[in-house]
Amino acid sequence: MRIGVYVDAFNVYYGGRSLCGRRTPGWRWLDLPGLALDLIDPNLWPGANLARIVYCTALRDSEGDASSIIDQRTYINALLHHWPQAEVAYGHYAAQIKTGVLADRRARPPRRVPSPGVANLPSWLPAEEVRGPEGGMELLVAVSSFAEKGSDVNVATHLLMDVLSGRVDAAMVFSNDSDLKLPIATARLHVPVATINPRATRTAQELRGDSSAGAGRHWWRRLTKVDFLAHQLPDPVGQFTKPADW
Repeated sequence: MRIGVYVDAFNVYYGGRSLCGRRTPGWRWLDLPGLALDLIDPNLWPGANLARIVYCTALRDSEGDASSIIDQRTYINALLHHWPQAEVAYGHYAAQIKTGVLADRRARPPRRVPSPGVANLPSWLPAEEVRGPEGGMELLVAVSSFAEKGSDVNVATHLLMDVLSGRVDAAMVFSNDSDLKLPIATARLHVPVATINPRATRTAQELRGDSSAGAGRHWWRRLTKVDFLAHQLPDPVGQFTKPADW
């Protein structure tokens, strides 16, 4: 049974970070092929072997962050060395300006910050007073950020190309992005599909479904901290060594 594995890399990364801790080492050097194989129930998908792994990501391209750029490239090279059949599909980072109401993320839960009044705002803060949903005055601000673009499209494209061309007999999608609802539902008409939620939150309802619909034998799983910690690549992998804090 030929299995295709399609990975939304940033969804997996941020899922692992939420489960294991941002500053906790021991989970980033993830052995995706080993993890995928261990998740498969041989009674449900007998004779499974990994025919395809498509790792969908974007190279970090933010200034002043040289170490994380190097670490990311090291991991990708280690994954390709460990599993030469793997393919990397690249999206890109895009700078963008977002506008929103100022919030205090230190609060639990985060809360919107009431305006102290225009006269009390520091001169360097470009903020505009707006009326909030409860009637109080709040601060509208703009922030600059980088957004990763293309990974969800790459996951969907490779999944459907492989399924519809008969290249795989079943598929595993590592993502909890509800935007993948339609391509996953389409793939399920033809082959069994598993959705792997790498996040601590519940699996998106849009990615669940009837396990017997279409081709049947569909299933879904939510990863745990143990899944990340127990599935790490060897160190080193060829000439590629795990970063010290990974």
